[in-house]
Amino acid sequence: MTDRKELENIYKQNLESDIINYLAEKMHIDLRTAMSKYYSSKLAKQIESGENGIDNLDYKNLVEDLIENELKV
Repeated sequence: MTDRKELENIYKQNLESDIINYLAEKMHIDLRTAMSKYYSSKLAKQIESGENGIDNLDYKNLVEDLIENELKV
């Protein structure tokens, strides 16, 4: 049986994958660039640490927030 910590890690990996794919789609950029933008963001750090339960929010909302607050030029 899979333990809780392993399931949480799988959930976070899937969330990050969804965020990166949606970010690439929304910004019309390739996946490598989207990965770079995501992993250098405050959002990535917050999700990794589970800060304020942010990892339980919808990935589309997280991407919209990321674009609006961190990536807007």
